[in-house]
Amino acid sequence: MIKLLPTINAIFNGLSFVFLLFGFLSIKKRDVQRHKKFMISAFISSTFFIIGYLIYHYNAGVTRFQGVGIWRFIYFSILSSHTFFAIFALPMAIITLSYALFKKFDKHPKVARLTLPIWMYVSVTGVLIYIMLYHIFK
Repeated sequence: MIKLLPTINAIFNGLSFVFLLFGFLSIKKRDVQRHKKFMISAFISSTFFIIGYLIYHYNAGVTRFQGVGIWRFIYFSILSSHTFFAIFALPMAIITLSYALFKKFDKHPKVARLTLPIWMYVSVTGVLIYIMLYHIFK
């Protein structure tokens, strides 16, 4: 089961990205109920990702990147920016979701404008990191 977690985690990351995108498109159309469903789904999907990520790395340790040359530079550039933004994505998502759930709509959109691109970037780069680690350079 542990060996499947990187793939499952990448699926959760990919789903988070899709839910975030559809949530954004829904609010642009002023469909608040649909937006709410997509954003809660994104949060749940990201939560499952984090749980799976922690379980995997607790049991399997570090996965070393096998690529060489320019690919190492590309991989570590993506990984560093992903890690940097991931540090902020979770607390920002919690704050943004809390503002919405507690109907603080004077604050929610302001924070969401910053949270959304960071969260989307972390989700999509998480999938890229998975592909590079487990499929391109294994």
